[in-house]
Amino acid sequence: MALTLARPVHSELLIKKSRFLGCVQPVAGRAEALVVVQRLRAEHPGAAHVCWALLAGGQSAANDDGEPGGTAGRPMLEVLRHQQLEGVLATVVRYFGGVKLGAGGLVRAYTDAVAQALLQAEKLPLQRTLRFACRVPYAMEGMVRRELQEAGAVLGEVQHGDAVEIAFSVGEDAAGTLRARLNEAGQGQLAWL
Repeated sequence: MALTLARPVHSELLIKKSRFLGCVQPVAGRAEALVVVQRLRAEHPGAAHVCWALLAGGQSAANDDGEPGGTAGRPMLEVLRHQQLEGVLATVVRYFGGVKLGAGGLVRAYTDAVAQALLQAEKLPLQRTLRFACRVPYAMEGMVRRELQEAGAVLGEVQHGDAVEIAFSVGEDAAGTLRARLNEAGQGQLAWL
């Protein structure tokens, strides 16, 4: 089962005078991740590298930001994969301390920075959300709204025309039960769109 993170978590490592500031955080996708990376570059203008790895929306990406190829982003990405995470961005800001670590040392430093942050992170099961829309007579709108609220669904757009069209999203685990309840309560007057 895929997991995501409840909130951002930070770590800090000092290795041979180099400072590694790690962070793992939930993100919706690549666009949001790139905004975070740009913000980190602005916040840490003296940093030698801002490396990152992303697993979100079925996509993965890794960036070594000037470190030798395959010594930062890709190892960070593997830590995320090993933890079965989804919708997560890992970043490590490195302040160079003057001592070269070598390829193996860099891989260990970047993976350790991410792993240390993940040790403190609250992991949550990733819940897929399904979207639905239905059409009901005006007299049934209140009943549908109550059923949606009881199921923990998120109400979307509601349009009032000849009938009421209600859009909503609900967690995958509750979707089947909610649809069955609405079908039964709708007594044949509810139409799925």
